[in-house]
Amino acid sequence: MKRDRLRTSHSKSSTRWLKEHFADDYVHRARESGYRSRAVYKLIEIHEKTRLLLPGATVVDLGASPGSWSQFAARSVGNKGTVVAMDLLPMKPLPRVKFVQGDLRETVVFEMLLNILAGRPVDLVISDIAPNFSGIRDSDGQHSICLAELALDFAQQCLPHGGDFLVKVFHSENFSLFLKKLRGVFSNVSSLKPRASRARSSEQYLLARNYQG
Repeated sequence: MKRDRLRTSHSKSSTRWLKEHFADDYVHRARESGYRSRAVYKLIEIHEKTRLLLPGATVVDLGASPGSWSQFAARSVGNKGTVVAMDLLPMKPLPRVKFVQGDLRETVVFEMLLNILAGRPVDLVISDIAPNFSGIRDSDGQHSICLAELALDFAQQCLPHGGDFLVKVFHSENFSLFLKKLRGVFSNVSSLKPRASRARSSEQYLLARNYQG
């Protein structure tokens, strides 16, 4: 009986998500504009507020698949810029985007990214990595902080003095500790909740600017 209740609950949740997805204005806008997912509008809004992506910049996009953030980043930095993307999942090729498939927790993937950069200073690391959600908010939040820590570790290895870092996190009991760590190595850290983020989601984006490490 309990299993049936869980199955019914999961079915209702899936049905609700599908209805929201197909009624979502951002989904339609992304499709019409040729972007691979609605998530691009989160980055677009952040960029419009902060001028984050500059022509000629070198950008690393962690958790990139299906690639909408990389699409926008490549368009923003232009032909003189560089975008390197990474994800555990495959991603269809994009113009002017170099892609590495693998798990950032594996040393070999970490090194592949650094090799592609070939010592080139990175202006910006962006991370939209999210955990595989279990439905247990505290557990999912903790997992997201672990992934954010991983992204920060990579950023600290490739960002020069003055570089920037944008990362998605979900609220958890370790959020304040992660925020403190960011403030210890960047001169300015702000929290952003783009309009394209779903209202019921606890996700937020931390923008850390002017790396001091």
